[in-house]
Amino acid sequence: MKLVVQVKLLPTPGQASALEATLRACNRAATHASAVAFAEGLKDRNGLQKKVYADLKADFGLAAQPTVRVVKKVVDAYATLKANLRAGNLGPSTSKRYRTAVGTPVVFRPGAAQPFDDRCLSWQYDARTVSIWTVDGRMKGVRFACSPDQL
Repeated sequence: MKLVVQVKLLPTPGQASALEATLRACNRAATHASAVAFAEGLKDRNGLQKKVYADLKADFGLAAQPTVRVVKKVVDAYATLKANLRAGNLGPSTSKRYRTAVGTPVVFRPGAAQPFDDRCLSWQYDARTVSIWTVDGRMKGVRFACSPDQL
């Protein structure tokens, strides 16, 4: 079972810098993987992962699990795009918005969210800190705040 929790990280300035660099690297990697997926018509996770895994690790400085999460993020983005096209949320196929969505690869904003799982982060509930993977290495002791229900 997956649990999704909403927390607010309270990093020090140095930790914030490393976390921002991590988000930027993950989103640059996702944009690259998206361009490959678009150019080669790869919309399945296994096919795309086989094609881009080594490049994402080498060129963007990602560890194994964040690389896998980036590929999943790209595949999910294309699945969402497909669902929006089917539902008519981007207008008719003759509209400029529809044609742009179909004719260009998905691009990720530098600060867009990056999903992490229990292999990328671990919780220290009593101390209200988290240990999280960054491009600068594992960062321990990042404080967080949340509601009692989320804890």
